[in-house]
Amino acid sequence: MSEQLQPNTIGILKTPNDPRVCLLPKEVKRLTGELKLNILFEPGLGSSLQIDDAEYLQAGAISKSRESIFKNSDTIVSINHTFSEVEMKGGCCFIGIFNPLFHDSKLAIYQKNSATVYSLDLLPRTTLAQSMDVLSSMASLAGYRAVIKAAEVYNGVFPMFTTAAGTLTPVKILVLGAGVAGLQAIATARRLGAVVEAFDVRKSAGEEVRSLGATFIEVEGYTESANAGGYAVEQSEEYQKKQKELIHNHILTANIVISTANIPGRKAPLLIETRSVEAMQPGSVIIDLAAEQGGNCELSKNKEIINHNEVTILGHSSLSAEIPAAASKLLSNNYFSFIKYKQKAEDQPDDPLLTASQIMKEGQWTHPHFTKQLQPA
Repeated sequence: MSEQLQPNTIGILKTPNDPRVCLLPKEVKRLTGELKLNILFEPGLGSSLQIDDAEYLQAGAISKSRESIFKNSDTIVSINHTFSEVEMKGGCCFIGIFNPLFHDSKLAIYQKNSATVYSLDLLPRTTLAQSMDVLSSMASLAGYRAVIKAAEVYNGVFPMFTTAAGTLTPVKILVLGAGVAGLQAIATARRLGAVVEAFDVRKSAGEEVRSLGATFIEVEGYTESANAGGYAVEQSEEYQKKQKELIHNHILTANIVISTANIPGRKAPLLIETRSVEAMQPGSVIIDLAAEQGGNCELSKNKEIINHNEVTILGHSSLSAEIPAAASKLLSNNYFSFIKYKQKAEDQPDDPLLTASQIMKEGQWTHPHFTKQLQPA
């Protein structure tokens, strides 16, 4: 079969232990129709979403085994790390969400096999990259899901309830980090009737927080960086000390805390100390979306639920995977947009989006984060 396939063949793989799908039949049809690409897909690709293989076949794709996809594909797409050194086509390109600045150990196998790798979570948050921004897509869903998850775990109600038997006061929620996930968490919590406070080191986030009906709390003395791409940057020890004290004081009255603060490539900032957890009211809930990178809460463990001093702590950095149908719709558009853009722009050596998202080319490091590591001290 390999000699019958034309160049520009893309293989789509299932990602183990992840129900999300990176390309749905609708976008596959656009890849085969608009972009004239050959698409191979692993059998059962959409089974987690009740999508039959026949829908991919109708979209113009060909069903092939995982081994055959590696042997015949010029480009392989999946949600995240999938390569385990099986035989693959020379010069193969991988597109996924690798979180390489934090999980760089995953990349050695790609370098050893002279692969080219693009990680969509490295795309800059610019207007040009908006349609490909997987981080914003998944963060928005994670922020929403965090509130729903908290509502399931918390033993009270969100809005004020006035009944003949008495009045129930609204739940008080503290959101740490007012990026995409934090803002969606605020909006969802407010729609459910909660009283919300939000903290972010960036003063510029205050306006967005207030526009959603939440109270913005901040610590003076934040340092910003023009090169941070809208992300928070690491702060001085003095600032971090004042920050933890402020958060501690607000946690004392919160029923639910949703923490979303992360710094690309770094351990997540520690915002909730054990002493703060122990000072919370019994029955309180913490949802830590930064758990994969160490967590904002000192006690968090990724994908685990911990009960400490009658406070439930849920660490989960991939809550979007709990609503895979919605997540897959967004991801499929993101991936299609990137593949379409790459097809048009890859002849331009200095394209800003391809340069920013490329980790290595034919086994050679190209991303500044890794090339700097290789430079002699």
